[in-house]
Amino acid sequence: MLHWFNQHFISLKAFYATSSALLPWLITAFSLCFAYGLIAGLFFAPADYQQGDGFRIIYVHVPSAFTAMAIYAVMAVSGILTLVFRMKIAAICMSVSASIGAWFTFLALVTGAIWGKPMWGTWWIWDARLTSVLILLFLYFGFIALQSVIPDQQSRDRAGAIMAIVGVINLPIIHYSVIWWNTLHQGPTLSKLAAPSIAPDMLHPLLAMIAAFLFFYAVILLLRMRNQIVLREIKTQWVKEVMSHAS
Repeated sequence: MLHWFNQHFISLKAFYATSSALLPWLITAFSLCFAYGLIAGLFFAPADYQQGDGFRIIYVHVPSAFTAMAIYAVMAVSGILTLVFRMKIAAICMSVSASIGAWFTFLALVTGAIWGKPMWGTWWIWDARLTSVLILLFLYFGFIALQSVIPDQQSRDRAGAIMAIVGVINLPIIHYSVIWWNTLHQGPTLSKLAAPSIAPDMLHPLLAMIAAFLFFYAVILLLRMRNQIVLREIKTQWVKEVMSHAS
């Protein structure tokens, strides 16, 4: 099994080849999920009985927040693989995920503010959920800043891995903040899969949009990882062959 993973994913050369085959499938999956989620969410899902059509921002806000947390979890796992097994591909995944995660977190905060203004009467409040998501954004910024000031690649990967692992403690705080503290933010809905607090006509497009955002992250991740692999391995023969075929 380990040999199979090394042949297809772990080594930089193998990952570059495998990602080429995966990208068309991921792009197709993103397109289908996004199209269904967007159309069903905007035109077929019924208006909320309290918020009216204003609730439809949920189809951007919730997927962006979910993806932001998922990306940091990927970074933490990649950090463990980097520290324990010194996997170059994991270090690259961790490094390029940070800026993507920062943008998704920023989008979650902005859409949350837009949603919060008519619902709460204010753009921002130091609510437990909002504050912990803001901390997540600062963690992404801190990771990016840390890696930018360390010149040595190996030291940069090690320091980034430690920070990603330490910062992962914020994820359960974000998730359980609406349970542990009395907040303005609504309680959990999707986590109660046995009895979700949302109608199926609203839930299915939301799940599709979450999947679309995750597929979009995967596509951008692979594209950026491929660029980083080329930059790191620019002097190797296999990269020279790839570049010659591309040109």
